[in-house]
Amino acid sequence: MSAIKIKSALISVFHKDGLENIIKTLDELGVTIYSTGGTQAFIETQGVSVERVEDLTSYPSILDGRVKTLHPKVFGGILARREDDHLVQLADYEIPPIDLVIVDLYPFQETVKSTDDESAIIEKIDIGGISLIRAAAKNFKDVVVVPSKDEYGMLETILSEKNGVSTREDRKELARRAFRVSSDYDVAIFNYFDREGENDSFKQSFHIGKTLRYGENPHQQGIFFGELGAMFEKLSGKELSYNNLVDIDAAVNLMSEFKDDGPTFAVLKHTNPCGIATRGDVLSAWQAALAGDPVSAFGGILISNATINLETAEEINKLFYEVLIAPDFDDNAVELLTKKKKRVLMKINHFDVNDKTYKSLLNGVIVQDTDKKQESSQDLKIVTEATPSVEDIDDLIFANKVVKHLKSNTIVLASGAQLLGMGCGQTSRVDAANQAIAKAKHFGFSLDGAVMASDAFFPFPDCVELAHEAGITSVIQPGGSIKDQLSIDYCNEHGLAMVFTGTRHFKH
Repeated sequence: MSAIKIKSALISVFHKDGLENIIKTLDELGVTIYSTGGTQAFIETQGVSVERVEDLTSYPSILDGRVKTLHPKVFGGILARREDDHLVQLADYEIPPIDLVIVDLYPFQETVKSTDDESAIIEKIDIGGISLIRAAAKNFKDVVVVPSKDEYGMLETILSEKNGVSTREDRKELARRAFRVSSDYDVAIFNYFDREGENDSFKQSFHIGKTLRYGENPHQQGIFFGELGAMFEKLSGKELSYNNLVDIDAAVNLMSEFKDDGPTFAVLKHTNPCGIATRGDVLSAWQAALAGDPVSAFGGILISNATINLETAEEINKLFYEVLIAPDFDDNAVELLTKKKKRVLMKINHFDVNDKTYKSLLNGVIVQDTDKKQESSQDLKIVTEATPSVEDIDDLIFANKVVKHLKSNTIVLASGAQLLGMGCGQTSRVDAANQAIAKAKHFGFSLDGAVMASDAFFPFPDCVELAHEAGITSVIQPGGSIKDQLSIDYCNEHGLAMVFTGTRHFKH
C-alpha cells in the first residue's frame, strides 16, 4: 500500500509542548489515541479521550515507570505488516494495529550537561521510547513514525493538508529521520560511558558517526564524526549538511585569527573568505565585509567574533545566507533571525581550533599540525628602501591573516582592515593577482594605497608589477625564492615597500 489513512496512534513523549494542535487534529479525524502516564494525563487535559496502554496490555506501568509500553500488544500492533497472515494473528490475539507512533525521548544529552549525578543520568536513558521509534521506523511501509518534536511540522502537514493520509515517501522520510534520532541518541550514551575509556586523542575525537543527508553531492553518503555540541549551540535552522560543516570549519579557522581583535565579520563561500572587515562596531564590520563581494555573499556562511544586535540582524536578514555564527545574539536579534526557519543560527562557545588536521588519501590518512602561526609586526623583515607606514603594517598583517585561509595560489588585497579583492585556487600566481585586482575594481574599490599579500614567494616580479600598476604601495610575502631580488629591485625602482615573513601559508 502506498497511501495509508491514520486510524490509530500511540503517543509517548517527554516534552509535551507543541503537541496541542496535533492532538486536536487527531481527535477531529476520529483517530484512536493510545497513551500512558504523563502523556495520557496531558492529552486528557486537552479534552480528548485516550485509550490507556495499561488497559490494552492488562499490565500497569511498573518499576517506577521503566516498563510501560514494552509489551506484545503494543509492539505487535506497530510491527505487524498489513498483510493477511499478520492481520489474522492480530485478530487472534486481540491486538489493534497502530498506524502512527509519536515519541519524544528522555532528554539524556541535556541531563548530562546539567548534572554529574550518575543515577540521574542513567535514569534518562530511554528504553521504551527508543524501541518504539525503531519498531515504527522498521515498519515504515505501514506505520508513520514521529521520532521527535522536530518532526511535528511534517506530521501536521499530513494531518491537516492530507486529511491524515500518508504516502510511502512521507513514511520513509520520517523513518530516515527516526534512525538518525536513534543513532544520535546512542552516540550520546556511548560517549558518556566512554568519556574515560580511551586516552588516544584521535579516538576520542572520532567515536561513532552522525549520518548526514549526503556528502558533497546527493549521490555521496556523508557521516560526521565528533561532538559538534561541545563547540556550538544550534539555535535554529535546518539539519547541517556535509558542505555546511566543511564551510563552518573554514569559517571558525578564519575567525580564530581575529578572535582577540575588534568587531570582525567574515563572509565565506565554498570555504573561501570573500568578504572580511574589522571595525569599531559589529554593524559596520558586517557592512564592510559584505561590500567586499556582495554577489558571492548570497548563500554564504557568515561569522562574527562579536555579539549580533538587532540593528545588525535587520541588515543581515536582507540577505539569503546558509549559516550565521556568532558568540552571542541579543534576544530580539534571535527572534528576528529565527523567523526564517531553514537558515541556521549557531552560537559558538569558543574559537579554538584543533591542533591537528586530517585528510584521507591513497588508502590512508595524513595528519599535520594545524597552521596556527600568526605573524606580528616583530616578524616582518623590511627588504626594500621604502618603509611601510604604521597603518600599512596593520593592513599587511590583516591581509596576511586572510591569505592563510584561501586556496592556493592566492593573492589578497586589503586596506583599512577590509578585504578589497582576492584571487584564489589559481594555477598561476599571476592569474590570482589579476583576479584579485579585477574583483576589487568590479565592486568599486580604489586600490590606491592598498596592500597586497601572497601565500607564497614570487619567483618573478610580475605580480609586484601588476600590484604597482593597480595603485598598491605595500606588499607582504614569505620570501624564499632564489630570485627574490628581482621583486625587491622592482619595488625599489618604483617606490613600493615590501616585507618578508619567512613563513609560507600554502593551502591546498
